[in-house]
Amino acid sequence: MKDKKEFKQIFLDHWESFKQMHPAYDDEHYEESIQKMLGCGDDSNGYTEYICTFCGSDKRRIAFSCKSGFCLSCGKVYGDKVVLQVSKTLHPGVSYRHIVLTVPEQLRETFYQRRKQRELYSLLLRTAYKCLEDVVNTATRKRLIIGATIVIHTHGRSGIYNPHAHVIMTDGGIDREEEKWVELGYFPYSLIHKKWQYHLLTMIKDFVGEKVGALVDMLWKKYSKGFVSHVSKGEAPTNSKGLAKYLAKYVASPPISLKRILNYDGKSVIYCYEDHKSEQKKTETVSAETFIGRMVQHIFPKGFQRIRYYGLQATKTFAKWCDKVEEGLKKIGKLVKGVYQIIALKNYRNRYLTSSGKDALLCRHCGNEMELWKIWHPARGFLYDLELINSS
Repeated sequence: MKDKKEFKQIFLDHWESFKQMHPAYDDEHYEESIQKMLGCGDDSNGYTEYICTFCGSDKRRIAFSCKSGFCLSCGKVYGDKVVLQVSKTLHPGVSYRHIVLTVPEQLRETFYQRRKQRELYSLLLRTAYKCLEDVVNTATRKRLIIGATIVIHTHGRSGIYNPHAHVIMTDGGIDREEEKWVELGYFPYSLIHKKWQYHLLTMIKDFVGEKVGALVDMLWKKYSKGFVSHVSKGEAPTNSKGLAKYLAKYVASPPISLKRILNYDGKSVIYCYEDHKSEQKKTETVSAETFIGRMVQHIFPKGFQRIRYYGLQATKTFAKWCDKVEEGLKKIGKLVKGVYQIIALKNYRNRYLTSSGKDALLCRHCGNEMELWKIWHPARGFLYDLELINSS
């Protein structure tokens, strides 16, 4: 198993020199994200302590984690939280489709230059929903309210900056006029390419202004068949566990996983990835500064919510739509098997047991369960101290 400290060490060794080389990243928000990741698992940033009150021979101190999506150690926990959140918005009995809406490489620089602006990323998510609603309405010749969970990714498989939207979309919608459920069924996927081109280019021109006018005109001419979009073959899994794994894979993946970092020698990093075009495994060697740049460019603006819910999936009106969807499905004779399973989060104890096969809170000497002894926070001091409680 690879050492989880390797990713940290790259930043410990080269973060300062990287900021000198790239002053745009010498920013409070980036600094906060990096320091959180570097401090993850360090006792000085807070801890929980357990001791065995039976034999008194064992003690375990568990340092607080940073719970950041940028931290590879916390990435799994972050992913689990996203899956838990999304699983609460799935309509029982509804099939879902996975669609990826890409941004052509000629526009990536436009997004990169504005990567600190939450407005542009938010606009991309809203435009993705608007596009798919337009596609469905055109294909069915009806005014349907569809449901979509949309997540923005900015990383390609090699770590380059490549903004795109992952969509989990309902395979149908509510007819606005008749207020009944309509199955989507087959529709020409080529329609998505042209619609996405129209909506994305309109959005960019409205947001940036006339200075991208020539670029927009060129993209209209160059891509006569529209922009690339990927639609999953078949449907997303209909069972709850399968769909949860599906969501975790596409919705909460970090820029890189620890197992893909093959070597770090203090100056350069060797990592691997699966090339999208050839579907072959590729290995790349870059300087530590280049590697850091490929990672930190994917840190989103502070406070930005990279996952959004629209239409039938909208959080505020989910309950209202849930009743309408179930009523519509029953009318067409489709079986509603009940709500999707809400995926339970694993705590530290369960995660440790899963990964190591050992219970972290059992005494290594007598086998009894250890007791919570202290909780310490660097800013608040001791939040819990059983020793003081027992002595008072």
